Amino acid sequence: MDRVYEIPEEPNVVPVSSLGEDVIRGPNPRFTFPFSILFSTFLYCGEAASALYMVRIYRKNNETFWMTYTFSFFMFSSIMVQLTLIFVHRDLAKDRPLSLFMHLILLGPVIRCLEAMIKYLTLWKKEGQEEPYVSLTRKKMLINGQEVLIEWEVGHSIRTLAMHRNAYKRMSQIQAFLGSVPQLTYQLYVTLISAEVPLGRAVLIVFSLISVTYGATLCNMLAIQIKYDDYKIRLGPLEVLCITIWRTLEITSRLVILVLFSATLKLKAVPFLVLNFLIILFEPWVKFWRSGAQMPNNIEKNFSRVGTLVVLISVTILYAGINFSCWSAMQLKLADRDLVDKGQNWGHMGLHYSVRLVENVIMVLVFKFLGVKVLLNYCHSLIAVQLIIAYLISIGFMLLFFQYLHPLRSLFTHNVIDYLHCICCRRHHQERAETSEPSCEAETRQSIV
Repeated sequence: MDRVYEIPEEPNVVPVSSLGEDVIRGPNPRFTFPFSILFSTFLYCGEAASALYMVRIYRKNNETFWMTYTFSFFMFSSIMVQLTLIFVHRDLAKDRPLSLFMHLILLGPVIRCLEAMIKYLTLWKKEGQEEPYVSLTRKKMLINGQEVLIEWEVGHSIRTLAMHRNAYKRMSQIQAFLGSVPQLTYQLYVTLISAEVPLGRAVLIVFSLISVTYGATLCNMLAIQIKYDDYKIRLGPLEVLCITIWRTLEITSRLVILVLFSATLKLKAVPFLVLNFLIILFEPWVKFWRSGAQMPNNIEKNFSRVGTLVVLISVTILYAGINFSCWSAMQLKLADRDLVDKGQNWGHMGLHYSVRLVENVIMVLVFKFLGVKVLLNYCHSLIAVQLIIAYLISIGFMLLFFQYLHPLRSLFTHNVIDYLHCICCRRHHQERAETSEPSCEAETRQSIV
């Protein structure tokens, strides 16, 4: 996993003074308003409030089954969010009873947001003053196509604010894929079979969809930061827009297909979905067992073997939850201290999207031929085609990002066009070999004659 601390974004680097042959002194990083923390807290509170409201409505209407699942998804994701914030901030080793109490009543993100805002206001009042405690951070940057090593002085307060941002990024992913994805899928399923969309459920669906899209976008950004931990990375508005469109189309089409498939087969769809999730869940452990490697014991300081195992299981569950609905943008490697494979993994990406495309086509065909007309008053063939086209468009935006918009695409040994060119070359060579074989045989016959 990547480091807990990260440096916030700053303007274009202008070398101030040379510290050595290859090291350039960069300007002190500026602190920015924590919009991401406020947005993550807003999503958490909005989804929690709408979920509890729907639990109350379901209970009032004696819909116990719907109420139980809605409340279970809310509670599981909320508990995992509290544990994530406690783990990142290391609160168990500190004397902070108020923070622990707020986490106990599932309001940990709110108190953490207030702490981040207080830290920002403190920095704003002391702007221009030098901090007594600073640390040096070195990162590589690509400037005009050349790799440059730049060094910054980072104050303790800015580093603390960056730690809050880091914690909320992980919290948003936990909330998105362990809470919002199952909640969104289930509420869409209930809407489909009940043929009505009350205002409370619509609000819950909107919050869940925004949370999932935001979490998937952060997943891409964090994957780039983890794989290229030595580099200072910037993503411009165009890159973020491309990732957002890619992830929105991918997740929306995938979840709608899952809902239509489940509504068509009812309980018969459960074994297929459970088996799909279990394969993703146990795949990293099977690779770890086949490699013969030992369990990493330096993931975190003062962690026992049981604590390390709990962390690995939690990371594996999150990894399976992400890959069940979209591509995780990284490959889990339990034998490594960072827990991820930092290679580009074009094969892993191609295999994932190939398998998911086949799965989506199968589920859409099941809906088209076995779906009951009562479910939807629209043409099933049109819906099926639109969903597959949406998924293919998302793959197109993914290829566009990696080919032209990736911030460190110059470091790739091979890109998308190279991969497609290799496939075309192989086919061309095979065709030439097949056509050349008969001519060779004819020449040998003539020579014999």
